[in-house]
Amino acid sequence: MSYTLHCTKKLLARIKPPVMEGGPPSTNLLGNWYATAVFWKPQVALLVNEATLLPVLMPLAPASNLAERFPQHLALVLAAHGVAQKLIDHEVEKMREARHAKTASRSLLGMMNEFTFLAEVYRGMERDADLLTLAIKLSKTPCSPKDRGTIFPYCELQRVAGMWDSSNRNP
Repeated sequence: MSYTLHCTKKLLARIKPPVMEGGPPSTNLLGNWYATAVFWKPQVALLVNEATLLPVLMPLAPASNLAERFPQHLALVLAAHGVAQKLIDHEVEKMREARHAKTASRSLLGMMNEFTFLAEVYRGMERDADLLTLAIKLSKTPCSPKDRGTIFPYCELQRVAGMWDSSNRNP
């Protein structure tokens, strides 16, 4: 019951985890996540889902246990998007253990850079916006990942959640 957190060099330098090469696939529904540090005051971590491009913003400190704190912040974002509590509980349960790896996708790095830029803009426009509000706003950004056309992260999340829901209905 684990997931892989692909971290940028600057985030790896902050959290100093053991970094794995390869390894088994993630057991959670959403799969792998990418993460970077955003040096605001206070500092923030930006995490982006590999499959849906769903962004999550959360406090970076304490950086040493970022991966352990992440599932609870993800649960808040999923709930804000209207995802069923049963699926949220399932996802959090499957994310009990994190494996750290280096980033492996330049496309995802580009998305994190774009989300960081947009979050700065939104933050400047709405000084009192919290991290959850910013993450929800970012999820409505049109994205064009390599070989996938234009997608919206919140729509991709709803698609994945809908597939899970239909396959887990009780007869």
